[in-house]
Amino acid sequence: MFRSFGLALIGLLHPRIIWLTFRPFILISLLWGLIFFFIWERSIALMSELITNSFITSWLADLMTAAGWEELRAVVAPLLFVGLMIPLITISLLIFVAFTSVPAVVRHLSKQKNYSTLYEAKGGGLLGSIGYAFISILMCLLLLLMTLPFWWIPPMVAIIPPLLWGWLTMRLMTYDVLAQHASEEERISLITKHKWSLLSMGVISGLMGAVPTFFWATSAFALVFFPVVSFFALWIYSMVFIFSALWFAHFLLEALRLERLNGVIDV
Repeated sequence: MFRSFGLALIGLLHPRIIWLTFRPFILISLLWGLIFFFIWERSIALMSELITNSFITSWLADLMTAAGWEELRAVVAPLLFVGLMIPLITISLLIFVAFTSVPAVVRHLSKQKNYSTLYEAKGGGLLGSIGYAFISILMCLLLLLMTLPFWWIPPMVAIIPPLLWGWLTMRLMTYDVLAQHASEEERISLITKHKWSLLSMGVISGLMGAVPTFFWATSAFALVFFPVVSFFALWIYSMVFIFSALWFAHFLLEALRLERLNGVIDV
């Protein structure tokens, strides 16, 4: 795992990989920039109305009024909206990276000496990747909805997102990295054998991605300039996801090579 981490750090400096960190960022930024252009002001207004009138959140407005913090009500609405948008933006970027950048990373690494002789069993495909991603994302969204109330407890905003993104990253990366080179039996065997290492890698990747999440959720500057700041944060996310793809690819391709070399898995 540590060897793969070091190789991923070195690989992140390759011009081809650097471009792969910018490509998802540019396209997803354009997409969400267009969405924010049309929905930002109305969404904030609707969120403010929800806080004031909804029986679920009206107590929050009453509490701020009683405490003399009425001026904070202007901040709470953007804060709630940002909290709802961060997961959607992050998941959309992760999906794009999984479907487009991970195969590009694997193709890049497959030209290296260690992996160039790996037989391509082609145990996965586009439809399988879409189905696997769809199920994984639904499960992640369900966990997100269940844990969202705890995000407002200060330590939790830096703990829960890395765990969720780490688990989802592990699910998506393992399938897409092995889709070309491993058979279905090989993929299941490798994931089962290395599940704790893979989960640890996913969580560490999630922790690295927690920096922009924490900044988004706690910085007044980020709230005021959210549409602009989000673009920079997206690039950080993109770089973390590409690094994760490199890390998982080095780890799993090497594991596949060794398993075949030792005859543990029949090709």
